Amino acid sequence: MNVRTRLSLTLLRSVPLLLLAGVFACFASLSGRFLDPQNLVNILIQSASLGIVGAGMTFVLITGGIDLSVGSIMFLSAAIAGKMVLNGLPLSLALPVVLVAGLAFGLANAFFISRFRILPFVVTLATVYAGRGLALYITETRAMNLPEELLRLGTGRALGLPVPIWVLGATLLAAELTLTRTTFGRQVYAVGNNAEGARKAGIAAIRVIVLVYAISGFCAALGGLVSVAQLGAVSPTFGNQREFAAIAAAVLGGTSLFGGRGRVFPGTILGAVLIQTVESGLVIVNADPYLYPLILSSIIFLAVLLDGVRHAHLERLGRRKIRPLAAG
Repeated sequence: MNVRTRLSLTLLRSVPLLLLAGVFACFASLSGRFLDPQNLVNILIQSASLGIVGAGMTFVLITGGIDLSVGSIMFLSAAIAGKMVLNGLPLSLALPVVLVAGLAFGLANAFFISRFRILPFVVTLATVYAGRGLALYITETRAMNLPEELLRLGTGRALGLPVPIWVLGATLLAAELTLTRTTFGRQVYAVGNNAEGARKAGIAAIRVIVLVYAISGFCAALGGLVSVAQLGAVSPTFGNQREFAAIAAAVLGGTSLFGGRGRVFPGTILGAVLIQTVESGLVIVNADPYLYPLILSSIIFLAVLLDGVRHAHLERLGRRKIRPLAAG
């Protein structure tokens, strides 16, 4: 590998960090309040939910799949938790019920994808409406103000750190260790690189697919709990379009939409912090709220563009490595 190739690869891998630095510099020049330490802490706290959901999405994307249902699972988890706690049930009971519901939704996605060979895009697009419809039924299409017991999950502290940071850290650590230090993690990458080749090598590809969608559903439910605990209320639009932000966070962090590549740390968390930094910066500089969707769509477009460039570059590099071997 020559110096020019190494430099271009390093630059492509450093894009998320460079973008984050550029965004920080831009908003810092527009408002002195942006670099206030409390604002920086708030950005990290508010990134927790997206980072958690993005971690689950990373597993799915590495296998070459996609999960559009995570926003609906977030809404459903918030609706179930809110309803249970408002009806007098303890939070210690509501939390496992919500996480199991997210896990079940992920397994439902996996069942139709693996059993009937339906494209993940189609299956998860259908469950977007199923999950949101069920959540609207539970909430009766009304906003629910949550009790203090549930809000402590979003505002409380443990050992001096906000609870959302602990939850994010535990999720990232578990996800990163699973991907990089376990046999299952290696199988996830193998299926994403070449599903048929992985099957021939003896890997139970269907089992891997089932587990990654289960992980995505679980992380979406957990992220929904963290998010609703910070907001303090469940509205009919809760979780709307968060699936696109989760995909963008993962892809901005280097996870490929083509499968086979990706890291939760520092990749996906960098993407999540980047997106939250933009959203927080826009609030601080009093930007027109109608611009928010346009800017988020630009970020998603940039993520897809960068992934396409990375994929094409790595494919060219792969062909260069193959030619000398074929010639010999």
